[in-house]
Amino acid sequence: MRRVLVLGGTGWLGREITQRAVAEGAEVICLARGDSGSVPDGARLVRADRLSAQAYDGVAGEWDDVIELSHDPRFVDPALDALASRAAHWTLVSSVSVYSRNDEPDADESAAVVEPRDTSEYADAKVAAERSSLEHLGDRLLVARPGLIVGPGDPSDRFGYWPARFSRSGPVLAPTTADRFVQAIDVSDLAAWIERAGRDRLSGAVNAVGEVIPLAEFLHAAAEVAGYDGEVVELSDEALLAHDVQYWAGPRSLPLWLPLSDAAFAQRSGAAYLASGGIRRSLHETLSRVHADELARGIDRERRSGLGTGDERAILVARRLL
Repeated sequence: MRRVLVLGGTGWLGREITQRAVAEGAEVICLARGDSGSVPDGARLVRADRLSAQAYDGVAGEWDDVIELSHDPRFVDPALDALASRAAHWTLVSSVSVYSRNDEPDADESAAVVEPRDTSEYADAKVAAERSSLEHLGDRLLVARPGLIVGPGDPSDRFGYWPARFSRSGPVLAPTTADRFVQAIDVSDLAAWIERAGRDRLSGAVNAVGEVIPLAEFLHAAAEVAGYDGEVVELSDEALLAHDVQYWAGPRSLPLWLPLSDAAFAQRSGAAYLASGGIRRSLHETLSRVHADELARGIDRERRSGLGTGDERAILVARRLL
């Protein structure tokens, strides 16, 4: 029986990968503290503090695939030291955030990456993890570089903000959509590809990214899924920034909104992903899944990303748009 070790497996993407590997008949062990939840049925959790010198004592033997989800060098490097020699294949989940430029539409995996000078920075840590993993594993390593990961249960609340917002009434505040794009990959599609790539022992770096969708088309699709037929009010970057609205994510943000100078962040080439068997479900299907999840979780709940109802209304009133 194929043996798969997931370093994590109780969080969002890790749990999806674990479920897929179990469904494909693998023996799956998840090594984690277990603070993020339980492992899926059919998998076994080995509780461990990855900062401990004994962290990997409970995962003896050979592994057909090891899947590393962390970017923290305190976790990545000891795992490689302990397990690399016993892994037939290793998958490091990295990110398209490793690239040093976001102004090159359709850039592929050969694009320049940042120099990892400060591993407390996310991109720097991911590049450091890639380089350390390559040094230990060579052609046994797959570096998966996802873009924006979306789907039910997304803890970041970015993508889901829009179908949730369109589920409420009143004018919807949005950034100007011209020359802007959304590029998202459904978490279930990504997990399925990672599991299959491990079975196929795929190596190298791959941008695991979704289709490039114009922002205007994305907002229209989100409104359609939510049954919204009201007004969408676009404001310029200057106007939004003047009201302390943040780019991309986090409190008081308009999620998925990027500066025009970084528009190509959402226009990465996904040719290698598709060539290696990656699938992309339709935007409508992903939005429908996310909309149902948002309704179940509560569209008025406290969110990690987005504008609160009061903040949005205050901006529209201040701009004499409401």
